Amino acid sequence: MRVFVTGATGFIGSAVVHELLEVGHQVVGLTRSDNGAAVLKEAGAEVHRGTLDDLDSLRAAAAAVDGVIHLAFNHDLSDFAAALTTDLRAVETMGAALEDSGKPFVTTAHINGEASENAALALVGVRSSVVALCPSVHDEGDKGGFVPRLITIARAKGVSAYIGDGSNRWPAVHRLDAARLYRLALEVAPAGSRLNGVGDEGVPFRDIASVIGRHLNLPVVSISREEADAHFGSLLGTVAALDVPRSSASTQELLGWRPVHPALIPDLEQHYFNN
Repeated sequence: MRVFVTGATGFIGSAVVHELLEVGHQVVGLTRSDNGAAVLKEAGAEVHRGTLDDLDSLRAAAAAVDGVIHLAFNHDLSDFAAALTTDLRAVETMGAALEDSGKPFVTTAHINGEASENAALALVGVRSSVVALCPSVHDEGDKGGFVPRLITIARAKGVSAYIGDGSNRWPAVHRLDAARLYRLALEVAPAGSRLNGVGDEGVPFRDIASVIGRHLNLPVVSISREEADAHFGSLLGTVAALDVPRSSASTQELLGWRPVHPALIPDLEQHYFNN
């Protein structure tokens, strides 16, 4: 299958590209930069130059392949509403190019991104599915995820904080397990599937803060929900307060997917404090 992948050079997307190529699919990766193009070529993928704002480019790429995996997203937290709008337009554009083709279209759920999810799942004659990942998609090389941000904030503030008693739980998934889930969704997910990319069903936030504090030799402290936005920033303050345990049991049963890579806490211990 020839597959167009947006976000192909990102932390998760690069693993998805490798997963697809390893089992024999052809990959066309979206990139805007010379460096991204070089990375894709070295991996064995084709290069498609463009951005999420270039709707004509997205339409042409989606129309020329056998399926699409959409991972790209603008993670500029200063204007998250604009990022959601850009994502919606990209989903609508690529989806329109696939309508009535029977081809797979795998998209990614985002906080407050229901409009994009609904647009994908409403497509006619498209085998659309939505993958919901976790607050932490972890692995070696994670630079921009929520956990590295927590580590950076702890260093800057001099404390590793959790909210309240810290018993609120984050689900988590290893990047390589997530990559295999996207590949299986492309290959076999029924139209209209909502898929949970979950390895750890719920890691207490206090446990994450404790690992960070121990490795940085910092106090681990409780702060109130009212203090969280000032400490973490408004979006991360909201995410840090979430108690959102999730199960992937139905996804595992539907696709035959099994998380096999390390859980979040062992991965933190191994990879996140080397520099």
